[in-house]
Amino acid sequence: MASYTANVAWSLRDGEDFAKGRYSRGHAISFDGGLIVPASASPHVVGKWAVEEAVDPEEMFVAALSNCHMLTFLHKARLAGFVVTAYRDQASGIMEEIAPGKMAVTKVTLSPKIEWRGEAPDAATLAHLHHEAHEECFIANSVKTEVTVA
Repeated sequence: MASYTANVAWSLRDGEDFAKGRYSRGHAISFDGGLIVPASASPHVVGKWAVEEAVDPEEMFVAALSNCHMLTFLHKARLAGFVVTAYRDQASGIMEEIAPGKMAVTKVTLSPKIEWRGEAPDAATLAHLHHEAHEECFIANSVKTEVTVA
């Protein structure tokens, strides 16, 4: 079993009015390796109280699915005898209402562009590698969001 941690820190700034909801949602997330990521609520959720330059939970969710899929795919491709030289993905997520007043990221679409050295897999083999990667991705196995590879 493995354990993972993230430290999230936020504080009210001078002049902000917490009781009226007039406060920045900007905060920091730090990880065990020392990386500190500026974070915020999504501008789609809290408007001007968001920090647009920061990453929001919805973006992190989409990125986590894409990242996990990529890492698992690279492993599967290597085991199948292929050599990947570059992997880029412009992943996207859709948030929608799933019940009155209840929102969820219901779909994430991965759009990987892969470069190969030597032989590249045919379309059926590529689809199989993506399927295997999805089946083994820890993050995809942890959520009920529909994840597709375009």
